[in-house]
Amino acid sequence: MSASRRSGTTDELGPDEPERDGAEGPDGPDGSDLLAALLDGMDAALCAFDAHGVVTHWNREAERILGWTAAEAVGRPGFAGWAVRSADAEEVEGRLMSAMHAPGRQVHEFALLTKDGGRVLVRTQSAAVRGPDGKPAGVYCAFSEVHAQIDLERSIALSEALFEDASWGVVLVDADLRPAVVNSHAARALGTGRTAALGRPLGDLLSQGVEELESALTHVLAEGAPPAPAEIWVSVRSTEGDKRRCWRSGFVRLASPLAEEPVPLGVAWLFVDVTEAKHGEQETSMLRFRGNQLHRAARAAAECEDPTEAATVHLDFALAGFADHALVDRVVGGAPVDGEERGPVRLVRVAASPSGGTGPTLLTGQAGLPVRYAEGHPALQCVERIGSVRATVGTVPAEQAREWALARQWPADAVHALCAVLRSRGRTLGVVTFLRSAGRSPFERSDAAYAEDVAVRVATALDLAALLNGRGD
Repeated sequence: MSASRRSGTTDELGPDEPERDGAEGPDGPDGSDLLAALLDGMDAALCAFDAHGVVTHWNREAERILGWTAAEAVGRPGFAGWAVRSADAEEVEGRLMSAMHAPGRQVHEFALLTKDGGRVLVRTQSAAVRGPDGKPAGVYCAFSEVHAQIDLERSIALSEALFEDASWGVVLVDADLRPAVVNSHAARALGTGRTAALGRPLGDLLSQGVEELESALTHVLAEGAPPAPAEIWVSVRSTEGDKRRCWRSGFVRLASPLAEEPVPLGVAWLFVDVTEAKHGEQETSMLRFRGNQLHRAARAAAECEDPTEAATVHLDFALAGFADHALVDRVVGGAPVDGEERGPVRLVRVAASPSGGTGPTLLTGQAGLPVRYAEGHPALQCVERIGSVRATVGTVPAEQAREWALARQWPADAVHALCAVLRSRGRTLGVVTFLRSAGRSPFERSDAAYAEDVAVRVATALDLAALLNGRGD
């Protein structure tokens, strides 16, 4: 038996042609040995038949599936009686050998017999083998267990569905942390096309949150997928301005199935936009906290004998998580009543939070001297309009922000202001000003509603203090 026969192949040699080892050089591989190694290294089972239906090739995967060795299979005339039931042999062999005269490949499913008598349903792909003259010389047949083929098809179908129809973003990131594949949903979320994002650094697509995202990807490459999704806040670069979004992200490390040891190919990053839900959760949490603060402030103020002290208690509770400073200015002189002007508005400081932003609000204004507010000051506007006024310094250097605050008689670190009018019994009593430093965001409409709630309570306390002192109407 030749070397090729021992490796699971047969070669037909001419009557006068001696058997050659086929080596190309003293150290080169034998051609038959190389062919046998290639066949045995395939992931799919493979067998081949000559023009008469005799088995000529049988690789190790075929041996693994059916149990028949190459020595037992090669040279047999077809599958009848050993790999296929005799009753099915004619139909099976006829369909396999028909591929010798048909164009392209043919796909069939057969039930083959294992060496121990079991049955295995396989899916085959068969095609003709052409000789040197171009005429059919035989058939090769690659086959695999149907369930393995179905698993492969499911995997392919899943991949295609994720990148075409998925309602969440899917991005394959390579080992260099650059997008290698992007599905349609992710491309829309990133504000770019599916191909435009490929190979670009994540910093080109996101202006904020890049460090956190890259850190997560690096961790997954080194340690594997985290046990739970992560919520990452990012800002997507856009021609209309950066858009801040919250993406709930899951990560899966990809490794090559062909390597003996796992070789990271990258990370599959799946995400869904939960910005609106997070905003809702934050707003609900904020409203709950502020409601609790108003309740606690009311209970604490009820224990104060001095109504003016009760007013400062309301401010102290309001400052928590809301602002860094609070100022209360009382109207004296020509205060507008029921919307009518009585001359220039003068404001006297009656309470202020400490300059350091810690400790209880202090009572001031014992001398009754007006605060030196310039014309157009937000506090004066608030009194004149009988409504809340917001102001912010904007994006300027720190020195200019300091000058802006000091010019308005506010603490030097103030960059955002919210003024709420103090009203009681149909009269304007003054204004309360809340101030935030650079570490906080500007005041919003929801903040104005909360400030107005606090202002109602402060105004009621101040009005009661005036009545008790004999200055109320």
